[in-house]
Order: sequence, then C-alpha cells, then structure tokens
Amino acid sequence: MNDDQLLRYSRHILLDEFGIEGQERLLAGHALVIGAGGLGTAALPYLASAGVGTITVVDDDEVDLTNLQRQILHTTASVGRPKVESAREGMLRINPGIAVRTVARRVEDQALHELVEGADVVLDCCDNFATRHAVNRACVAHRVPLVSGAALRFDGQVSVFDARRDDAPCYACLFPPSEQAPEAACATMGVLAPLVGMVGTVQAAEALKVLTGVGETLAGKLLMVNALTMEWTTMRLARTPGCEVCGGRH
Repeated sequence: MNDDQLLRYSRHILLDEFGIEGQERLLAGHALVIGAGGLGTAALPYLASAGVGTITVVDDDEVDLTNLQRQILHTTASVGRPKVESAREGMLRINPGIAVRTVARRVEDQALHELVEGADVVLDCCDNFATRHAVNRACVAHRVPLVSGAALRFDGQVSVFDARRDDAPCYACLFPPSEQAPEAACATMGVLAPLVGMVGTVQAAEALKVLTGVGETLAGKLLMVNALTMEWTTMRLARTPGCEVCGGRH
C-alpha cells in the first residue's frame, strides 16, 4: 500500500484482527454484487469505502423516481439512467482508487457462471427467487461464498452460504427450488426505507469478513430482523442431505 492508502484505510489497519494483511486482502479481492437496488446501494458504498479492489455490479434496470425513497446511491438526477452507471459514479466518488465493473443486463446460464467463477464473494441483492436460485446454483458449482439478503415491509434477513465448506447449507437448503414460494415485491407490498440499509450493510460486513478471513460469518445461520419491534433473531441452519443443488457436493 502507498501512503494515501495507509491513511485512507488506517481505521481498518488499527484493528488487531484486521491489520495491514486484512486490508491488503480487501484490495486484492473481487466482489460480485447482483442488484443495484435497495440492498445493493446500501452494501456497495461500504464495499467501495472499505477498499475492495474490484467490484462488479450487475443490474438491468434503470433508476425510477420510486426507487429514491431507499436506494441511496441514486439521486434525482439519475432517474432514467442505468442503475449500474449511477451506482458506479457514486462508488467512485467515495473511493476513486478501486475498479468498478458494470453489467447492465440480466445475466443467466453461462454468463452468470463466468461472473461467479471470477469472484471471491458474491452478494445477492436481487428481489426475486428465480435469480436467487440461479446465483446460488452458480456459487455452489464454483464454491464461491454467497452473502444473501432480503427485505420486505418491516422484515429483513441475511445469511452466508459458504460452498467452500462441505458442511455448510446452500440457499436451496432453506428455500427448495421445487417448492413454489409466493413472489412478493416492495412495489406492491412496500418496504421501510432504513430496513434495506440495515440488511445491505450487514451483507457488506459479511462480505468483508469472507474476503479477509476475519471473525465468524453467518454461514450456517440466518439473521432476521423485525424493524417494527427492532428485534434481531438468529436461527441455525443445517445442510439438507438430499438438497437438489448441493446434495451431491462432497
């Protein structure tokens, strides 16, 4: 690291568990973020400010006026622009010393697998089960840790599905793809604005721990928050032996 980096990241370096080695791991790391909406725009500023060296942002949507209640990287001037470009500009204003790659389209199949294979950690910040399951399958296939978050109305949840660990469950262990889950969106059901920030920043913190090896992640646990009562609950997750996605992993 150069002198400017030593100053910029000094508060990380002061942490005994982190130090220069941990910051260097962040600078060498690559985070793939699926979604630049509420969760993504809460996680992305902290990934950028923390010094994750390469961040790839994937989203095929454009900024809409209704997004601005909670999607904090986007501004009124961004309305009508691709979310990935708006997010990229905001991240580079925070930290111009990182590389931000953007993919302004929906990625599936081989393209998704290629993106996941090239990442050190994946943050699922999307808003639909089909994409979540596709991302999970790719992460299991390439043994890339997945930090998953969701927020709707007043309820949020975060977990880490670490396919590097043979005993760790995957997203499909919690939500089997064969079981039809009702799709619910904040466009029809609403969401408390700070809730997506709470969940997204926890996702960012978990991603930093994955990249540095510092602390204990939420692998094997589901962290839930109810913003009406401000109660946080942790539930243990077990791997499903017959899981249709990770059941054949050894």
